[in-house]
Amino acid sequence: MLVHGEIWTTKEYFVYPNEYVTWAIQIVLYPYVTGLVAGAFVLSSLYHVFGVKQLKDIARFALVFSFALLPVAMMPLQLHLQHPFRGIEVLMTPHFTSAISAFGIVFSTYFAIVATEIWFVYRKHFVETATALKNKPDKGMIDSIRQLIFSALTLGAWDISPAAMEKDHKAIGIMAGIGIPVACFLHGYAGFIFGSVKANALWMTPLMPVIFIMSAVVSGIALCLLVYTIVMEGRKRLAKLKKPGTYGYQDLKHIRGVEDHEVKLTAKFLMIFMILAITLELLDLVFRGYTAMKSWDALRAVIYQRDAFKVFVLQYTIGNLLPFIMLLWPRITVKRAAIASVFVLFGVFMMRWNVVIGGQAFSSTFHGFMEYHFPWVPVNAETIKEGWPGVLLVAVTPFILFYILNKFVPVFIGEKEEKA
Repeated sequence: MLVHGEIWTTKEYFVYPNEYVTWAIQIVLYPYVTGLVAGAFVLSSLYHVFGVKQLKDIARFALVFSFALLPVAMMPLQLHLQHPFRGIEVLMTPHFTSAISAFGIVFSTYFAIVATEIWFVYRKHFVETATALKNKPDKGMIDSIRQLIFSALTLGAWDISPAAMEKDHKAIGIMAGIGIPVACFLHGYAGFIFGSVKANALWMTPLMPVIFIMSAVVSGIALCLLVYTIVMEGRKRLAKLKKPGTYGYQDLKHIRGVEDHEVKLTAKFLMIFMILAITLELLDLVFRGYTAMKSWDALRAVIYQRDAFKVFVLQYTIGNLLPFIMLLWPRITVKRAAIASVFVLFGVFMMRWNVVIGGQAFSSTFHGFMEYHFPWVPVNAETIKEGWPGVLLVAVTPFILFYILNKFVPVFIGEKEEKA
């Protein structure tokens, strides 16, 4: 029987017999997805907490998208576990005696905060939809079911007077304000898990949680900007293909695409957090080289030699420098911002890859190395979970959940379209 990690690990020089790259692609995706959750919530808070009114529509999208990403944050861990049914114990018996156990408290708290904020944001929509369906003559079975669902979503709060809406608005600000540190802690503790592993020289640094938080905000903003742009422009293009009188036809005057001021302002915040993230990463790299601890020879061999292409070309050049120049270049366009967001997401992914996989590249002997080979051909259950089927499942699930959520909350419909 193969040991976990043996099928995708090759060894060189002096490596202990029981050493393998046990934390594979799913553990790379775990901090990556949790970072997207935190970053999307921070983007939504720019409007709800800091009052950046130009980002109102994209902030509403980011809030719901963060909620759709939240359940997926647990999927990589479940796929990685040899006994996945034991994973529910983290949520059923949370405690602070370990970082993983604390995840149950943090995850549950953040889930409740985001769900509550979404309810306050869309409570008026729930009430108006339920009332309209209730007063609709000749309702069919589907309309009756929708009425029950939206009536349940109101939670019995039918008052949508201006005074009630003002209270809702204040509640949204309070929940968003509380949610920012919780969202940062949700992802910061993932960095804490790595930073507290004393046996690994690459991970053991107090800057690891902060680096993870900053890169999380960067990836979350980039993903929201990319998906929001694609969907908004896609809605407009699909509307052009439909003829008047056909099902789903809408006047193009009532459907807006993504606006330039949204893209430009979001890109500015993206650059700000990129500067902070890159600065912290380079500061950590310089600090390691300056202190030159006992393990520095092995780290230097990994960072500057074996993984030099992944670190300095893929992560820093293609994933950081190139998109930063694209965003900084004058007269930014929607297309350029979307392409830059793709490079940013790739750069953050490579950062996670270099931390998780690169941190296991050298042996505990400091005189041997291990190479990870992604299992492209799934030959057993382990390579299915840790191969491309597992990666594809994690990548597709949040968009499926977001599509379902969009059936109940008007994520992409702005005030003008609602009035129309």
